This record gives sequence, C-alpha cells and structure tokens, in this order.
Amino acid sequence: MALLKVKFNQKKRVKLAQGLWLMNWFSVFAGILVFSMGLFLKIELRKRSEVMDNSESHFVPNSLILMGILSCAFNGFAGKICYDSLDPAKFAKWKPLLKPYLALCCVFNMLIFFIALICFLMRGSLDSTLAQGLKNGMKFYRDTDTPGRCFMKKTIDMLQIEFKCCGNNGYKDWFEIQWISNRYLDFSSKEVKDRIKSNVDGRYLVDGVPFSCCNPSSPRPCIQYQVTNNSAHYSYDYQTEELNLWRRGCREALLNYYSGMMSSMGAVILLVWLFEMSVMVGLRLLHTSLENIANPEDPECESEGWVLENSLKDTFKSALENLKKLGKFNQVEAGAEGAEGEEGGKTPAITTVS
Repeated sequence: MALLKVKFNQKKRVKLAQGLWLMNWFSVFAGILVFSMGLFLKIELRKRSEVMDNSESHFVPNSLILMGILSCAFNGFAGKICYDSLDPAKFAKWKPLLKPYLALCCVFNMLIFFIALICFLMRGSLDSTLAQGLKNGMKFYRDTDTPGRCFMKKTIDMLQIEFKCCGNNGYKDWFEIQWISNRYLDFSSKEVKDRIKSNVDGRYLVDGVPFSCCNPSSPRPCIQYQVTNNSAHYSYDYQTEELNLWRRGCREALLNYYSGMMSSMGAVILLVWLFEMSVMVGLRLLHTSLENIANPEDPECESEGWVLENSLKDTFKSALENLKKLGKFNQVEAGAEGAEGEEGGKTPAITTVS
C-alpha cells in the first residue's frame, strides 16, 4: 500500500504546483537567513579567536554558510520545476531529473538536520576550546613587548569588561600566573626578590588581579591587590565579604554566550528543516501525480500521487534486498575474474614417448 496516497484532479494539481512554487521561494529566503546566521556566528567567533585553542569551533558557521548557499540553489531550481509543471510540454524536460533531484533533496535535508543537532551538541567541544585558549591567553597577558602577543593584554581586558568576568574559571586563576611584566618589577626590592625566590619556577606571583576584573557597580573601591590579605584592608574578610570583583569566570561567560546563540540558531534550523521536508513531500506528490496521468492528452483527468509507492516497511525491505543483490553481483564478478586467472595460468601438459 502506497504511503500518503492522494487523488488529484487538474485543479488540485495546479493549486499544489502554485503552492509549492511559493513555498520554494520562501525556502530561498530561509536559505539566505541560514547563510546570514552562519556568517554572523563566524564573525563572532573570529572576534575572540585569540582566546580559543583551535579552529574546530568554525565547523558550525562554515556548515551553516554552505547549507544556506545550497538551500538557495536547490529551492530556486525546485521553484522553476513547479512553475513549469503547469505546462505539460515544459514539464516533460524535467521528468528524467526529478528522481535524482529528490534523492539529493533527501541527502540535503539529512545534512540540515545533522547541522541542527550539532548546534545543540557543540557546547562540550566549545568548552574545552575556550578553557585551553583562555589559559594560554592569560599566560601571555604580560608579554606586551613580544611580537605576536602584544595585543593579548588588551584582548583579555576588553573581554573581562564586556562579559563581566574574571579569569578562566574565576578570579583566583590570576593568582597562579605571573601577569605583571618583568619590565615593571623592581628587582632590587626585597619583596620582589622574596616572591620570586619562593616560587620554584622563578615567577612573580601575587594575590592580585588586573583592573578589568573590578566591578564598577561596587560601592567599595576596587580591591585589586592583596585580595586574600584581610589585614591590608579596613573591615575586610575575603572569605565572607562579597568581593567587588567579577565572580564568574570568562570560560563560563563565553560558553553561555555562544551556546545560547547556537541553540537559538539550532531551533531556527530545525524549523527550516521541517519546512524543507514539507516542500520535498509536496514535490514528490506533484511528481507522482503528473507521472500517473492515464491519458496525457486529457490533462483534466484524475491521477494518484504518493510519497512512497509501497509502505515504509516494504520500501525498506526492497532497498535491503537490492543492496544484497548488489553485493552478490560483486562477489560473482570477483569469482569469475579469479576463475579466468586460474585458467590463464594453467600450462598444457607435454607428454613424451620414449
């Protein structure tokens, strides 16, 4: 039994063709939207590429850009087919291309669905990329005189100010690295010497943070240095008092920002996928209804259209059998070639009469 079997007369076929033509052009605009989202996401990721460990995160925007271009091309082509289907003479030239085109549409829709899922599942990969990238960025914060790294201080400061965050996982991350450049340290000072000697790596570590970690909304002046020293500040207990530093780490802030963006894009792409699926089903119904016209000279006669000629179960079984036959055919060919090789390799026996 055919799947989604529908009877059509000429009026219904014309309405279906006109509706599909309109839907395909809506799909072209949807493709432009997907392309624009991919471009926007790529620009946003490039803005902060210095604090990302690798370029794997660009897989999603690149895929969205490609899907957007393909969507415009596929749906523009389908719109032309639907428009020409109103004229039997024009439609005849598209008949041989429709089945391959519908097969490509199936693959295309599977890719769209896959990209939508990737948008929702990208959080884990993005998390590790940001964690390592921010760690490296903080390490190079002090290298303002090193070519290729002199911009890192500004990048980190602007990031912490814009996203209201501090460090990788929190403000204490700054205690574990030397973020003050050696050019601004007085090596004749006993305090500096003691701090460097107390560290096995010879680094100048302090319980302080860059100015960009300060919360300007706090009524108290920013406690930027000696954060863990209660006696250095009046009426202060760093363990109990609400610090006037940003508590949230930049990894979490950026992860929430990009994850929220990708989740919204994933929801939009799922809607586009549903719309594309409905267009593909409609095009299949139009294709089969036009093919099944009993008398081509009488365009007003009724015809039947369907999505699948047999049920889903029978179609799956048929496809499986075809694959098995194809495998057996390849085995027979390989066996035949092997037999020919054996026959060719045999040498005729020579008998001698003494």
